[in-house]
Amino acid sequence: MRAKDGVGRYGERVAVRHLEQAGFTILARNWRCEIGEIDVVALDGSTVVVCEVKTRSGLGYGSGLEAVTREKAARLRRLGHRWLVENGPGGLGLRFDVLAVHRSPRGPAAVEHVRAAF
Repeated sequence: MRAKDGVGRYGERVAVRHLEQAGFTILARNWRCEIGEIDVVALDGSTVVVCEVKTRSGLGYGSGLEAVTREKAARLRRLGHRWLVENGPGGLGLRFDVLAVHRSPRGPAAVEHVRAAF
């Protein structure tokens, strides 16, 4: 396993814990189809939330929030609609959130959660 993959998995665990503590219900993790992957699908009330998780150990490559490009956002929108058609009960709203997990050399990671990010 590459170090980058381990950092990503760590960030997803932190993000899921953050979402659960905020009252979200986790519906799927690492959902894949031929056009891509959704990191986390959660339920916030009557809204399905597609969550993109970006984990950083430092800011040398910028914030995790900056890593979600216009192209990435467009692909996540397509994936979210696809997930909803294939798995979601009807009548639910759909939202796209980004969670930036910033690892700290000491202490807990910081989570920046942007709702309706795009």
